[in-house]
Amino acid sequence: MGDRRAKSTYLTYRSLGTALQLLPEPAAQAAAAVVGEVMARRRAGPRVLRAHHLDRLLASSSPAVAPDPAVVERWARRSFRAYARYWVEGARLPAAGRAEVRQRMLIERGWEHMVEGLATGRGVVLALPHVGSWEWGGAWLAAVGHPMTSVAERIEPPELFEWFLEERRAMGLTIVPLGADSSGTVLKTLRAGGLVGLLCDRDIAGNGVGVDFFGERTTFPAGPATLALRTGATLLAGAVYSGPGRDHMGVITPPIDTTRQGSLRADATRVTQEIAGRLEGLIRRSPEQWHLYQPNWPSDPPPAPRAGPGG
Repeated sequence: MGDRRAKSTYLTYRSLGTALQLLPEPAAQAAAAVVGEVMARRRAGPRVLRAHHLDRLLASSSPAVAPDPAVVERWARRSFRAYARYWVEGARLPAAGRAEVRQRMLIERGWEHMVEGLATGRGVVLALPHVGSWEWGGAWLAAVGHPMTSVAERIEPPELFEWFLEERRAMGLTIVPLGADSSGTVLKTLRAGGLVGLLCDRDIAGNGVGVDFFGERTTFPAGPATLALRTGATLLAGAVYSGPGRDHMGVITPPIDTTRQGSLRADATRVTQEIAGRLEGLIRRSPEQWHLYQPNWPSDPPPAPRAGPGG
């Protein structure tokens, strides 16, 4: 990316983020609705891929009945609107006070699993899908005294990535750039009894383990399972959904069994398949909030232009 283009990209995202923080919330959400509708109508490549993912999800839910294409298309359009809301809320979140974050976060079930896991002193690994707004959940965890460490893929230009890290630090999140040093930082967090949250429904590095996911074979990163197996940390799966209304809803599933049964690789594969099954259930709850706009299975169409950073 040329220096001038990189600078322009950085300034554009930073200016938009600042503008969204200054807008009254109803105006910002109205803008999100418009942007989501435009994305749904004009971004043919991402829309086709999104429909492909949703078709697979619906087909795996009722294998005997082929999904109605009109239903799939409606879900796809809803997903772009949900995605626009996610980005608007994420841009506004660093300016929200901790009292507001606590007020607008609800835990439907499973918080006791987090409390019990942290009480062991061996840390907690939270496996997350690209659903709803995980950053809002991270900000809430920091606000109630349980700051989360996570790992993120670097984005270009570097100035944009640094701004992204600063914004997440303002929310109380510690973001570690994906790379050779990231595993060491994450292990240190767990050995100190801390919380690590990892998005793991997409194998970015391409070196994960094979799993069945929505009725088709693909790969998942083995990191969450391997960390829990190596450290004895409690392994949970969870998601934070946008809604109801302006609020957010958190769900945490019971601990995943990480008892050693064989080799580390065999155990990591077994546990990762269990994670995949838990994430399926969390995604099925609100498919339109599943923000996955990149190929994730061998049968997916070729890569399309990104629906946004991290899409």
